[in-house]
Amino acid sequence: MELSFHGAAGEVTGSCARLRCDGGVGLIDCGMFQGGRLAAKKNLAALDFNLRALDFVLLTHAHLDHSGLLPRLVALGYRGAIHATAATVDLLEVMLLDSAHIQEKEAEWANRHERARHLRRGWDAAPLYTVAQALESLRRLRPHPYGESFSPARGVRCTFHEAGHILGSAIVELDVDTGGGTRKLVFSGDLGQPMRPVVRDPAILHAADYLCIESTYGNRSHRPMADTEDELVRALNHTLKVKGGNVIIPAFAVGRTQEVIFVLAHLVRQGRLEPLEIVVDSPMAAAATELTLRHDALWDAETRDLLAWMRSHPGRASVRFVQDVEESIALNDRHSGLVIISASGMCDAGRIKYHLRNNLARRECSIVIAGFQAGGSLGRRLVDGARYVTLFGERVPVRADIYTIGGLSAHADQPALLAWLANFRRAPRQTFVVHGEQQAAETFAEAIRTKLGWGGVTLPSIGEPYNLS
Repeated sequence: MELSFHGAAGEVTGSCARLRCDGGVGLIDCGMFQGGRLAAKKNLAALDFNLRALDFVLLTHAHLDHSGLLPRLVALGYRGAIHATAATVDLLEVMLLDSAHIQEKEAEWANRHERARHLRRGWDAAPLYTVAQALESLRRLRPHPYGESFSPARGVRCTFHEAGHILGSAIVELDVDTGGGTRKLVFSGDLGQPMRPVVRDPAILHAADYLCIESTYGNRSHRPMADTEDELVRALNHTLKVKGGNVIIPAFAVGRTQEVIFVLAHLVRQGRLEPLEIVVDSPMAAAATELTLRHDALWDAETRDLLAWMRSHPGRASVRFVQDVEESIALNDRHSGLVIISASGMCDAGRIKYHLRNNLARRECSIVIAGFQAGGSLGRRLVDGARYVTLFGERVPVRADIYTIGGLSAHADQPALLAWLANFRRAPRQTFVVHGEQQAAETFAEAIRTKLGWGGVTLPSIGEPYNLS
């Protein structure tokens, strides 16, 4: 049995692990690289192995850094099934089509821009994949409930467990038959921080022969939720009541947008914020929110109670979803009083770029960064204190206040990750630390060794095969 990693090793995006076993070859996740100038080239170079030899694909969740190359996988020759939880399948029907639409539009914009500058490259920019290719990949999705075992290949049994990250997110547990008996592999996917709104806490597992654990925040602790709420209250009250501007919140359409809405509503309910006018400018976020409401069986009890309050007090935390482009453009005429939540969460694509262009240069406005920002992304440059950024070829000064509120992260911090690992009755034979930038992964690997006393902790290299005996 052999395991190799083709993304999210020494970095956060591009999650993709390939497993070879007696029963066949499979992928765990098939994610897109995001952030930085090299992301586009890395996406084109990804999946550089025999795709027709693959027998199955297992997905941990719907975020594009775990699922975003599925249309390309199918377009390049994969003909098998793609297994995920039922909620993930529903979300992918929204996310992959939206991603493909963005790919097409950005290629169209690049070609139009080059022609306007009278540049002749001899070729046109092509999208990474098309809407038609995304539709074809959706036909291969197979939904499964949490906790029920299924067999994606001969001698392989898979069970999805709640990961607590976003709606439908899963820890993947595999029991694989080998010549030496059965081996248990566990892939954490992205683990959620316990006691966060909307989804339930991560499921507890007790055994694994081989474990892949994420390390996005493996070198730090999140601020307590009470402190996070205090900071959010200060940011909104200072912007809306004192400065008289707008609050712009870049947020992933799936997971983060819904959590931010519920946190803001909770603060209004407590009387810590005055009634809010919240605008969600993302068709994908609107669809994802509708799906979140449909899958209410996956919510925690606090979210059920808060939603009931929101429905009985419609004027307190008003939420309006913007669909068409004209309505989105009209938001440019509102110079104060709005909380605008828009995708993408790292500010590199979608409508958020327009809202940043129209509000970054205004001192009375604020930008609230509420999620992880990969190195090289526009969001990361704002977090790191950039004084100017380039949007649509225009140099835009950063005069708005930038608030980085990491306590809202949907990723577990180091203490939560270690607490989850501590439930294993014995150390796995080998633990692979993935999905973290190099420093975070190295720090977390050392914490596993010293605080849990585990041996066999490995930081994998891209493409290197690891023999699992």
